[in-house]
Amino acid sequence: MARSLTLKNLPDDLYGRLKQSAQQHRRSLNSEAIVCLEAALPVKEISAAERLEAIRALRRSLPPEAAFTPEQIDAFKREGRP
Repeated sequence: MARSLTLKNLPDDLYGRLKQSAQQHRRSLNSEAIVCLEAALPVKEISAAERLEAIRALRRSLPPEAAFTPEQIDAFKREGRP
């Protein structure tokens, strides 16, 4: 059974980001809010081992040219920092 939810006192910045995201994904504000809530509140807890395996599976699915060395990753993280 579906339920309704009313959000009050939503900060202008958050509303703006939600609206922009909805436009980018061609969704209504309501649909975008539901997608965001579903992403933030997973149905089941995922163990660290399961999460790590999912990350490894994603890494294996990437083409070899998408692989970065630890040095490149470190440089990306430092890029733009003082």
